[in-house]
Amino acid sequence: MKWCRYILFSLVLCCLSACTPHMVREARDVVYEADSLRAAGQMYSDSTQIARACRTLEKAEWFYADDYVRSCYHYGRLLREKGDPVSAMQVFINASHSRSHDYHILGRVYSNMGTISQLAGEHSLSYNMYERSANHFLRANDSLAYYYALNDMAFELAEQGEDDKANTILKKLFSCPYPSVYDYACNTKIILLRKLHQYDSIIYYIDSIFAYKVQSSFASISKAQAFLHLEEYDSAAYYAQYTLDNSEQLFEKDNAYYILIRCDSVKSAYNVYTLNSYRADVEKEIEIRHGKLKQAVQLLAQDLNRKPNLTWLYAIIITICIIGIVILSYRKKQIRKHALWSQKVEDLTQSYTDLQSAKKEQLEQNCRIFSSSKNISKDMHWKDYGEMCKIIDDHFFLLATKLNQLQILNEQEVRLCIMVLLNYSRIRIAEELPYSLNGVGKLKYRVAQKLGIDSKNLRSFVISMAID
Repeated sequence: MKWCRYILFSLVLCCLSACTPHMVREARDVVYEADSLRAAGQMYSDSTQIARACRTLEKAEWFYADDYVRSCYHYGRLLREKGDPVSAMQVFINASHSRSHDYHILGRVYSNMGTISQLAGEHSLSYNMYERSANHFLRANDSLAYYYALNDMAFELAEQGEDDKANTILKKLFSCPYPSVYDYACNTKIILLRKLHQYDSIIYYIDSIFAYKVQSSFASISKAQAFLHLEEYDSAAYYAQYTLDNSEQLFEKDNAYYILIRCDSVKSAYNVYTLNSYRADVEKEIEIRHGKLKQAVQLLAQDLNRKPNLTWLYAIIITICIIGIVILSYRKKQIRKHALWSQKVEDLTQSYTDLQSAKKEQLEQNCRIFSSSKNISKDMHWKDYGEMCKIIDDHFFLLATKLNQLQILNEQEVRLCIMVLLNYSRIRIAEELPYSLNGVGKLKYRVAQKLGIDSKNLRSFVISMAID
């Protein structure tokens, strides 16, 4: 598999050429510093450094997927804080497509995408993102973040008018073991009560929030709205002014100005013209930001509706098909070549077998003619080994030559082999040689042992030597 090693080595070289180990190390240090600040409740503020780290780790994402996702998360949060939700959404979308298994960070990424969608008024899309966020927190075994994500889902259900589903989730949140989740659940409950015009209950839940922590801007503006509907204008104006002094949220400021204008129209304690001017500025800023949020949501919607890019998949499938065709063609050639060689070997084997059969038949015929000679004993000169070999050499040259080349048989044993070839019986062999019948049997056994065969196969062996 040398070609696999070459491909892997080429990929590593490409990654190293795109970003050096030194650049990757610096980028990871920036991400670790941002993680430390987030754990301390702060945000990494150097947009240049975190953007560079994000780009560097994107090139090395194959090896540092988790670091890349964390860099996207920090960079996206910073872009959101700087009022660029479009760029932030694109960064979060890139993070959602990574190969990371850091489910906690991925849950935070989806949560930020849901928040942007929520601010744009796309509550269905926001609910979808919060649901994904909750699933990722559940996979990361982060139960606290999971409950926060459930509250966000209930909030979106309340905004969509699905009160029953929202109340079902809220019951689970009110009984969860984390007190910090309670005030967020109260916020969602306030939205449901506001739709039902139950303002006394709203004030009750807001007081419950204040019992857990200091006043929040959301609780303050909610309490101001409740007092306004209850026609307690002094209290409504107080909490509206508190919201203006402590909130940075444009929607909360807009609602606060509205409440102050309403209170002023009743009590004439404020300058209505000035308040209307301030509110107009806020609404203009809201409109500008809403336009950016809409663009960000369009990016997310396009990404969700985008068909998967199958270019690489098609390329891989085509490559595999080409490789398969080449392998099959090569295999067919090998099979045809093997079949041709097998046929040639079979033909040669058959030819050899036919030739051996013809030689054996000729040899048997010669043996019969020679052994049926009336003067065989005189012609062979069995007592004179030299004369016998001369006659044998004339008739069975190959056998005589091979028997002499073995150099392991003596004269008597060579004579025995010749007689066996001529198909002499044991009695006739005993007549020609000065041996008894038992002696002939022992001599055959000794010759077979020297030749490394069974004595029963002695004649077959001698014939094969004569014709091979």
